[in-house]
Amino acid sequence: MRQEDPVATAAAANDHERIAMRRAITLAALGLGSTSPNPVVGCVIIDASGRTVGEGHHQRAGGPHAEVHALRAAGEKARGATALVTLEPCNHTGRTGPCAQALIDAGIARVVYAVSDPNPTATGGAQRLRSAGVDVESGLLEDEAAAGNAAWLTSVRLGRPYVTWKYAATLDGRIAAADGTSRWITSAEARADVHRLRAECDAVVVGSGTQRADDPHLAVRGVEGAVQPLRVVIDTNGTAVTPGARVLDDAAPTLVAVAEDATTELEADTVRLPRAEGGLDIQTLLAELHARGVRSVLLEGGPTLAGAFVAAGAVDRVVGYLAPVLLGAGPAVLAGGGITTITDALRLDVSESVRIGPDLRITATLAAKEH
Repeated sequence: MRQEDPVATAAAANDHERIAMRRAITLAALGLGSTSPNPVVGCVIIDASGRTVGEGHHQRAGGPHAEVHALRAAGEKARGATALVTLEPCNHTGRTGPCAQALIDAGIARVVYAVSDPNPTATGGAQRLRSAGVDVESGLLEDEAAAGNAAWLTSVRLGRPYVTWKYAATLDGRIAAADGTSRWITSAEARADVHRLRAECDAVVVGSGTQRADDPHLAVRGVEGAVQPLRVVIDTNGTAVTPGARVLDDAAPTLVAVAEDATTELEADTVRLPRAEGGLDIQTLLAELHARGVRSVLLEGGPTLAGAFVAAGAVDRVVGYLAPVLLGAGPAVLAGGGITTITDALRLDVSESVRIGPDLRITATLAAKEH
């Protein structure tokens, strides 16, 4: 009988696990926008030959976790199998039971997870599994899985939502012409893609300038099954949001942020915040949103609001839609931001550039500062 090469067998097993983990990361992304304040998680269960016998993802807050969906799909085939999970299985009982125990009860023999759980109330799943005799390994495709769960991880580590600043501009960095006209710089395809971004976030934020100029609606359209984000208008003096504004309809919830001393009689959910230079205190706003369960924010305001968030160190990701158009004059994408010299420049790492219709979408995150 032919003897199997143990090194080759182990390599094949590792390949199966990497493929399964990549699938789990893809599954986790399906929960973006609907699981807050919980993380997005994907789980794939494979048998000894590497065949998938069950998979699932965390679909909504309060619902079954990814591991439970995958175990239900696997049934008896889970016994002796390997579970690939994007986040360390939880070890606490909240609205659902601990996933670590569910994996143990199902007879899972091995668990491989990508990212350790930084939440002190839920961590300890790996140790619980090991104590029950389950083989546990961590760190497989950790960076990829962490990127997919950046909003939740940021909220746990920093106590504030993850902020994505989205803008649309010409190739020479203008968001409007010199006379103020701006519709439409980018294509219908790019505008549709923005609705996907909205659907993946918990809140959409604009400032008083955008509110006055555009009377934006800010709700998600054209994305099936989307959970509508909280629409937030930063209206410092309480004068930009007026009765009949589109953000006050019942398509999605709305929060209007005004200064503590502002006079407003608007019949809308309103929060009063301290003033800061040029507007409201951004960190206090983010703390208020975090307390309301918001874990991810899409910043859609104009250059002044973007500058305030940049100056506050509160931009984590930038998504720019660049149209093959030149204007030569008009307002620029960013105003201020506390940047006065080249050494203060906000350096970014481009993670993706892709064509959206005739436009280019560039996604970038903050680069690590050089010391």
